[in-house]
Amino acid sequence: MDIIAGIIQTSILAGGVLALAALGEVLAERVGVVNLGVEGLMALGAVTGIATVITTPSPMLGFALALVVGFFFGMVFAATTVYLRANQVLCGLALTLMGTGMAATIGRAYSGTPAPATFPPIAIPYLSDIPLLGRALFTQNILVYLIYIILPIALHWLMFRTRHGLDMRAVGENPAAADAAGIPVQAMRFWYVSAGAALAAGAGAYLTLAFVPSWSEGVVAGRGWIAVALVIFAGYRPINAVAAALLFGLITSLGFVGQARNWPIPSPVLSMLPYLGTIAMIIVPVLAWQRMRRLMAAPAALGEPYYRDVR
Repeated sequence: MDIIAGIIQTSILAGGVLALAALGEVLAERVGVVNLGVEGLMALGAVTGIATVITTPSPMLGFALALVVGFFFGMVFAATTVYLRANQVLCGLALTLMGTGMAATIGRAYSGTPAPATFPPIAIPYLSDIPLLGRALFTQNILVYLIYIILPIALHWLMFRTRHGLDMRAVGENPAAADAAGIPVQAMRFWYVSAGAALAAGAGAYLTLAFVPSWSEGVVAGRGWIAVALVIFAGYRPINAVAAALLFGLITSLGFVGQARNWPIPSPVLSMLPYLGTIAMIIVPVLAWQRMRRLMAAPAALGEPYYRDVR
């Protein structure tokens, strides 16, 4: 029972990194912008969080500063792709290379240093006493409750239950029609891409302040690319993205347990499980029936710059 509870708890912690980054990418892609700089943003957020908490032992401040850093770089990316109409794929790759390089340079002074303060677990009264699942589900840090409960519900309500969400989805589907209806296409793209970048950097801070409380070069380990893939698998919907991230966390947790309990499986294979799972998540919608592919279709204008003079 303790093993099962440990697997569930680790799954939730591991999936939280992907969930927050994926939610940020959902925001960007719903308004028609592909941000492939998630890996670099997560690296910048991770090093910002650990540097802040070592200087001032306040994990909340470290997380907040990571959001600010991500928002700043997100504005640079958005200004380049939305207003200057530069190629989104190339700008995203440049952001990844720049972010990982800057994080590696800044993080040399903190490499191997454990975080002196992390987000403490918060036990929910009565619920945390439930046998087996209580400790795993209801004794988590505050970011877990934010990522798995508050954010996905709030974003789902915003996108699919409000007029603003309808405008937002219209920008991603048909920006020319949205512009003709009086919706500020470029402004909406700019701010949502910037907000999505802030969440991606926050995911990096979550990684070093809640999941792996230390910094080392390469600590993000491709999670930014997996977050982008999860958004596709989730059909560009926030709740689905969080569920997919939790599934990824379960796969990661099984790999940890397998190595700890010496399963008769080579360690490299266990380490590959999350990435194999990601490939499977991308293949499933392709092989699924027509209705599922239609529901999970990308916004029609995804990746396309908007020229107001061209209709």
